[in-house]
Amino acid sequence: MASINPAPAASAQLPSEFKTEYHPRSGCLTLFQPFNEFRTSSDAQHNVPIINDEPWHPFRSRGDFEFSEIAIEAALNKSQINPLLSLITCISEVPVTYKKDEQVYEVHAWPIWDWALDLLDNPLLVPQFVWDACCVYKRNDTEFECFFDEPWTGDRWWDIQSSLPDVDSAVLFCFVLYADKTKLSSHGTVKGYPVMNGEAFGGGRVIGWLPIVPEDAGEEGKLGYTTLKCVVWHESFFKLLELAAQYSKTGYLHKCHNNIVRWLFPVILILSADYEEQCMMSLICGRNGKCPCPMCLVPLAELHDLSKTYPLRSMEKAKEALRVYRRSKAQGEELLKILGLRPVENVFWIILYSDPHDALSFDRLHVLHAGLWKHLLGELKKILASLGREAEAAFEKLISNFPRWRNLNHFKSVINVSFTDRNKYQDLSKQAFYAGLNILTSRASQEGHQLLRVISTYLQLDSLIGLDVHTEGMLAAIEAKLLVFDTELKAYVTCVESSDIEKLKLNWDFPKTHLWKHVVHDIRRKGAAHNYTAWPLKDTYHYRTNEKDVAAQILCVDHHKFSLMLLREHVDMVDEHNWLQVLGDDLPDEDVDVTFNGHVKMGAPIQHPSSILDLENHSSVDRIFQAFRRKFTEFINRSLPTYGYQLTNWITFPADYQIHEHCYLKVNYESMVDWKQAANHLRCNPQFHRSPRFDHAPIQLTVDETIFVHLIFLFRCCILNLGSFEFALVQPYTARINSAHRTDRFFKLTRVKAVPRASSIFVPLNSFI
Repeated sequence: MASINPAPAASAQLPSEFKTEYHPRSGCLTLFQPFNEFRTSSDAQHNVPIINDEPWHPFRSRGDFEFSEIAIEAALNKSQINPLLSLITCISEVPVTYKKDEQVYEVHAWPIWDWALDLLDNPLLVPQFVWDACCVYKRNDTEFECFFDEPWTGDRWWDIQSSLPDVDSAVLFCFVLYADKTKLSSHGTVKGYPVMNGEAFGGGRVIGWLPIVPEDAGEEGKLGYTTLKCVVWHESFFKLLELAAQYSKTGYLHKCHNNIVRWLFPVILILSADYEEQCMMSLICGRNGKCPCPMCLVPLAELHDLSKTYPLRSMEKAKEALRVYRRSKAQGEELLKILGLRPVENVFWIILYSDPHDALSFDRLHVLHAGLWKHLLGELKKILASLGREAEAAFEKLISNFPRWRNLNHFKSVINVSFTDRNKYQDLSKQAFYAGLNILTSRASQEGHQLLRVISTYLQLDSLIGLDVHTEGMLAAIEAKLLVFDTELKAYVTCVESSDIEKLKLNWDFPKTHLWKHVVHDIRRKGAAHNYTAWPLKDTYHYRTNEKDVAAQILCVDHHKFSLMLLREHVDMVDEHNWLQVLGDDLPDEDVDVTFNGHVKMGAPIQHPSSILDLENHSSVDRIFQAFRRKFTEFINRSLPTYGYQLTNWITFPADYQIHEHCYLKVNYESMVDWKQAANHLRCNPQFHRSPRFDHAPIQLTVDETIFVHLIFLFRCCILNLGSFEFALVQPYTARINSAHRTDRFFKLTRVKAVPRASSIFVPLNSFI
């Protein structure tokens, strides 16, 4: 029987659970903190939010702010804005002072340095800036273990800060740059090279738009033409970095909004891009060069072999090769050929401490989801096709019937479908593996079975790499699992060599097989992988522009959208503050989750309650409601005394007893991944976005037993003289499995089995973990 107050999953926290060692230049002492104090900024604590009556400034009125927000979100054009403004002028109670659309859209662009300084003068952002590198540790059972999450916890920030001039208040001003050449239009006729800045908490902004050399089929692939494109890219990028390059050598004395003066030394900490753009940034010759990796000198023929390690590239070696080339073209070409480099000066060399090979980072989206997984999916489709239409249809049916849950794309068909949204590939990889288990058995297809082993290892690695926090133990696990993937991929190639299936891949010597070799190095140097994953821009093109003069419009709209986002947060904060001031002690109970201390909260109530008789009448369709009144009566009378309620009589419920159904449950919990509060959003809804959605979740069944359950029915009820209670009817996954399946052992799976629907149980909501 589930406890209404289950024991916590983790042991009691130690007084000093976290340790933070700051860089010696910071002047900060080592900090020991309990859980509830870790990562709480003293600046944020002491900077009281600015509460004023007009938080929408610099807009002249709240109406102007609200209208701008709507116009930009809806991508309204001039012909739509002007009539709408005329209408609003006639009927609005909140003044809107705009008269023409030009006042809403003002096209301009900011140099990267000016924009960065503007962030430092923003009172909403100043408390969020971090200036000093640190090493962070969490106590395990016996000692403190180092972990990496934010960029300032990585070795790269620490090493660069150690190299700064010995000047008081000298700090790094770090930039994260994303670049992604993309076909913005569906026909591929509009192309762009947006450069985004992800610096600190004010990032995610388009700060430049690089020109692209016009394509010429007759010249494509020729050395001179390719070199020209590299020269144009780096010369253009110089315009964005010119001031930053100057101040990286001299520093820049600046007084921030909080009146603290710092010597700022700009540095490109992270470069994020797809492989093609990484080649442009590092000026390597690409996938056909002798050394196709932007980070190390692995030979082309060894890209598939993750068991071998090669020397890392360095900016100094690249500079020396170019110096030799300028003295002697013949000698220089030979040296550049060995290194796989182009004879072009790299723009990032002009910024101190910004070695592009060290700044370039593993992009999980491009390398794995839209890269390596696409190759694995291609192999999967070929093997299914070799088994015939029946196997393909069975696979499609399993994919279509895959359970739905929050933030998971659902697919009806995949065999003959390709996706432009690269995020869909990640969700498909999770589903395709399980759909293939019962089809690609060792008896049905040796190639398919071995491919599933490769995919299984790929998924384990993708999950580990995708974590927001990495301990030293986790990084060791990633390195070990990479060797397992290497072994499984080699076994697959061996299997394919003797296969009759046509066009299966034998050659895996391409960069995206190799690039995750560097992910552990990147995490140690620059923090978790989410810090350097590129962001797509196609939605900006389609929904934020009229598809003409794209660069200017995106720069403008992106700037306005970011500014409006900050203002919206400020306006909402003021609104909430004023609302709380008005309500005072009359704050409604349903908006303050007191009963369960913020752990669980139901939502989405059904408008009309149901009687027990109504529910039992459903038992002819679903046995889950069979004998509902008897089972619920027994549950209440046996469980309430264990919750501390004194019962003097056996409680009974009449047939017309009212049950109030809900379709949503929010569960707050402490994440075991990053030790922060997180939330599960569980649905128990027969028509959630026109599809049934009954989620699964773990519960604490007893003090010592945790199980998975299937949500069936969430409800609230009132018991006379005792009060209101919230329960769930769930189907436990506790049915006995006779013996471990060979497949489970083979793929390291844990199998659970549901009890019959009629054997479902009642549990209090606090049981949900």
